[in-house]
Amino acid sequence: MTELVVRTLPSPSGVQGPGPDTYKGWLFKWTNYLKGYQRRWFVLSNGLLSYYRTQAEMAHTCRGTITLATVHIEVGDTCHFVLTSGGRSYHLKAYSEGECQRWVSALQQAKANATQMMPHSDDSGDEGPLAQPDRALIQGALKTLASKLEDLSTCNELIGKHGAALQRSLSELEDLRAPTDGADKLKTVNERATLFRITSNAMINACQDFVDLADAHSRRWQRALQYEREQRHHLEETIEQLAKQHNSLERAWRESPSTHNKGAEGTPEGESSEENEDIEFFDAMEDSPAFITVPADDHSQHRHLSSNQSVTSGSLSSNWSQDDNDGSGSYLRRGRRCRIPDKPNYSLNLWSIMKNCIGKELSKIPMPVNFNEPLSMLQRLTEDLEYSELLDRAARCDSSLEQMCLVAAFSVSSYSTTVHRTGKPFNPLLGETYELDRVDEYGYRSICEQISHHPPAAAHHVISQRGWTLWQEITIDSKFRGKYISIMPLGNIHLKFHASGNHYVWSKVTSTVHNIIVGKLWIDQSGDIIIMNHRSKDKCHLKFSPYSYFSRDVPRKVTGVVMDGESCAHYILSGTWDDKMESAKIIESSHGCGGSEGKQKTVYQTLPPKLLWKKYPLPENAENMHYFSSLALTLNEPEDGVAPTDSRLRPDQQLMEAGLWDEANAEKQRLEERQRLERRKREAQANLTLEEGKEAESYQPLWFEKRTDTETGESSYMYKGGYWEAKDRQDWSQCPAIF
Repeated sequence: MTELVVRTLPSPSGVQGPGPDTYKGWLFKWTNYLKGYQRRWFVLSNGLLSYYRTQAEMAHTCRGTITLATVHIEVGDTCHFVLTSGGRSYHLKAYSEGECQRWVSALQQAKANATQMMPHSDDSGDEGPLAQPDRALIQGALKTLASKLEDLSTCNELIGKHGAALQRSLSELEDLRAPTDGADKLKTVNERATLFRITSNAMINACQDFVDLADAHSRRWQRALQYEREQRHHLEETIEQLAKQHNSLERAWRESPSTHNKGAEGTPEGESSEENEDIEFFDAMEDSPAFITVPADDHSQHRHLSSNQSVTSGSLSSNWSQDDNDGSGSYLRRGRRCRIPDKPNYSLNLWSIMKNCIGKELSKIPMPVNFNEPLSMLQRLTEDLEYSELLDRAARCDSSLEQMCLVAAFSVSSYSTTVHRTGKPFNPLLGETYELDRVDEYGYRSICEQISHHPPAAAHHVISQRGWTLWQEITIDSKFRGKYISIMPLGNIHLKFHASGNHYVWSKVTSTVHNIIVGKLWIDQSGDIIIMNHRSKDKCHLKFSPYSYFSRDVPRKVTGVVMDGESCAHYILSGTWDDKMESAKIIESSHGCGGSEGKQKTVYQTLPPKLLWKKYPLPENAENMHYFSSLALTLNEPEDGVAPTDSRLRPDQQLMEAGLWDEANAEKQRLEERQRLERRKREAQANLTLEEGKEAESYQPLWFEKRTDTETGESSYMYKGGYWEAKDRQDWSQCPAIF
């Protein structure tokens, strides 16, 4: 039996001090890989940021001080910011986004105040690292220019003074009546005119000196600017060359006879260490309660602390994994193919193509097949069925809560095939379809159709003889962000069990491909999934934790809670999206005593965890076959009688799988140009219809139609029937010629 303790977070702890430049509060400071982040009491005052282990230490022991006048402040994500001063970086975390913003604002204001108090504010740390000779030269030039400006100001005052005196003398000379006074006045006028001429010459000379000096330094600064531009261009070329060298080294490493070790998996792994019960760490969103596991003295028990973290795995035994799951990937036992031609070692720099596409939608960027994998997005959607036996087991469950656990495991399992799959699937052509008939092996039939090209959207329908139906309409929204690509599937997945009528709905999380500029591409999944049973109102909240270099958590971690319609928790789910998922049943809940922060704890007692799902091992030589799973290897296998719009028949995809990438690129361009021509024809026909005063019809999919779900009220494209009947008759006369 295990014990689960839920502890709430304390409120944000920043406290404004008595002065405008004073701020105090708790922050988490990164210490080392063994201890991770540790909570420290920080005090910001008089341009200095000091930290202590506790508030009591303020009276006698300071653990460190950071001078803000020359510090560089960098704001990260998930409540994280970095202070860099004197070559040393301080990684800090706040309790919440709001608290992080308050700290950053206070630090920036304190830095501005400290910078103004410095004797030479131009040398503040924000200006960037300049060499000492360059700084001295610039300061000397500025002082000389300032001196010349002072000379010009003095000359200006003298010209005004002497000019006014000369004007008075000329006026007096005009008013003279007696000729005897004229000689004296004329002498005075000549003296003042001479002073005016001397001052004017000095003004002209000072202006010339200023202009010459400014012109000389202007040419120097223009040369410096041109040099910086050339250096930037050289840096871009160097980055591209580095990416090419990295690809070459990676190919050489693949071809070497040395054994591939675990470090080649693509996702950077953080250093791991044993959990320490006394260490506190908060690395998740505040509104997503989840759990961690800490071993207790009795090895048969586990304590789960809700500290905005996730549960690690425990026992692998399961009473639910009976019948269907032999863990062998039985697609290989059905006489289907188990390999495809090895992927060629073509070298192409992704950055050279993507650097001008930052911020654009990925589906609108023309990409060569070198960055694809020989499957379409329709086939990638079909890959969600790799672990369909989870739904077969769920259909036999009497308890809707146990059924929810298996549905949650199925929703996580669909990401297991993506851990090494950084290749982009082919964008399906409008009207393209893909069928997967596995009735004999697994009892289901699947049909997908591309229903829109921009934005790219697909409809999917699966019906199983083993008691369930699944359907979805997914629109892909993808953006290139410079360093990474975000893929955001929009739309809901529906699953209905025939016997019970339980209707489950959920959506997908965001996928992110990292290291676009340089380095080994790796993929991460992050976000939340809410699975809702619309009949019983049961709910499951799954959290996919994003990878963090500074986190001590297991990479690719997933945690969740299964609740009934009254929001009472019954199961805790834990695992990773690339390996396995487990569930632990809660058998009792009670209120514990107050914690160290004065917050009351809720204690759950749970049974040992049971295995829900375990990933199949990849086929042999998978690293040379696009890291395809056993099911993915069969998706392009020729099938008799499929529709002429089926993805298996797409020529550029077939050529790429065969290793003929140059021919595949040429065929891909032909198909895309043909699709553009068909779109222009449809637009011209629609305009002609509008000119005739009629209503233009939009494109209508062949096998799907828009309907409103009676239970959820959601309007989406659903299967209208007819495909399998047309296949039985081999009547494909309705299908367009898209290839």
